[in-house]
Amino acid sequence: MSAPDIDTQVLVVGAGPVGLMLAGELALGGADVVVLERRTGPLTESRASTLHARTMELLDQRGLLEELGTPPAGGPGHFGGTRLDLTTDSPYSGQWKVPQVRTEDLLEGWATRLGARVVKGHRLMDLRTAPHTVEATAEAEPGPGGAASALRVRAAYVVGCDGESSTVRELAGFAFPGRAATRELLRADVADVEVPDRRFERHPGGLAISARGPGGVTRVMVHEYGAPVGREPGPPSFARVADTWRRVTGDDIGGGSPLWLNSFGDALRQASQYRLGRILLAGDAAHHQMPVGGQALNLGLQDAANLGWKLAAEVRGTAGPGLLDSYHAERHPAGRRVLDNIAAQALLLLGGSGTEQLRSLFGELLREPRVRAHLAGTIAGVDVRYAAEPGSHRLVGARVPYLRFDTDTDTDTDTGAGTDTAEVPGSSFAALRAGRGVLVDLSGRPTPVRSAAAPWRDGRVDVVTATPEPGCTALEFTTALLRPDGHVAWADGTVPELEAALRRWFGPAARR
Repeated sequence: MSAPDIDTQVLVVGAGPVGLMLAGELALGGADVVVLERRTGPLTESRASTLHARTMELLDQRGLLEELGTPPAGGPGHFGGTRLDLTTDSPYSGQWKVPQVRTEDLLEGWATRLGARVVKGHRLMDLRTAPHTVEATAEAEPGPGGAASALRVRAAYVVGCDGESSTVRELAGFAFPGRAATRELLRADVADVEVPDRRFERHPGGLAISARGPGGVTRVMVHEYGAPVGREPGPPSFARVADTWRRVTGDDIGGGSPLWLNSFGDALRQASQYRLGRILLAGDAAHHQMPVGGQALNLGLQDAANLGWKLAAEVRGTAGPGLLDSYHAERHPAGRRVLDNIAAQALLLLGGSGTEQLRSLFGELLREPRVRAHLAGTIAGVDVRYAAEPGSHRLVGARVPYLRFDTDTDTDTDTGAGTDTAEVPGSSFAALRAGRGVLVDLSGRPTPVRSAAAPWRDGRVDVVTATPEPGCTALEFTTALLRPDGHVAWADGTVPELEAALRRWFGPAARR
């Protein structure tokens, strides 16, 4: 058999935000990664544009917010069309508006600077698995002579980040149970039209949403109660959108100029497994849901953050037993929870007159502070807590809280290794920039935990000794082990418990 055109450790299929985020995480973790994308250029339309608090935290943890700049706030949040204050304990409370093309540009630049290769204009056609590799065959767009050319890529692992109609999922045979859409929302970006802004405006015949955006383009979304889900291939026609809009609102937008058309329904599906041997799924390839409030995009980016460092450790040979399987164990329940949340929102949002009493009751409940905080944390993604051993510190499994460090920190001399970094990071988020594990010691004195971490200080775990910024009154730990994705692996426990956490998440101790 002839040699493949490309040999790599990980092949990521799909260069949307999830695939590019995963590529960056893999490259940061030391893996050789290639991204295969069917498109030849950037998006020409605005798709998902809402980033929530947890995603902003992840971008901060990788040092990408400075390049992104301060995006405009996305206004008030909602749950199923009922206004919801998204204030949480995150420094990035609320929601932020970033066009998907900008998110992709940011993540592609970061991933390629780290060494990832992005190959565009190729459509995946076949996957063949062997005991230690997966071989992918992709077809390029026909050249000037009219003949399509094939590209063969051999990788140790393949990850499908290729959306709800995932070719990877289909070729690999993943089960994808759930239900098809029974309701849909039509969406269009329209120029040359004057439409008043509408925020979840309910009419006797349906739901209407409209907002004027940059450049005078108006986005309209409309659902007609009881209307069948469209079965035509591709996006809906503008005539269908305009007719539905007129029937629901009484207004005529038919004279406008459509720039982009699509529709999305309330289908709900989730892969039974996120991993089958050497093939894995992330983002919409792993779960298909209505993109209510931007949750689909943010859920997928958090999949990538969880998987990237684990898969990189696997291909580098430093992963302990079961590390890669923990991706499914952690992200499948997290995905299921969000899907259930979205299903409830779809019922509230698209249900007809029979759900008015439910919406009224729900509006009353949202005025209760604990209910509001619970739902805000779920939508923002900041309440995700992975399973922990019984009796663990209450932070274990949760994301690390944001904490500013005093910049005047001590040198770590417990192990004779000196300081771990030339410049001590200024916060618990900045400590994660290198994509490694981090043992944070805020005690201000030599402690046994620093010595215990020494066998993992070979590029897998950094040790940061610091003191909280003056005035900090909400210190939630003295010492904590952070995973590369910003979740707490151990906090304020015994040295044997720390060593067990280090072995579980970062592999066997180095021999000395």
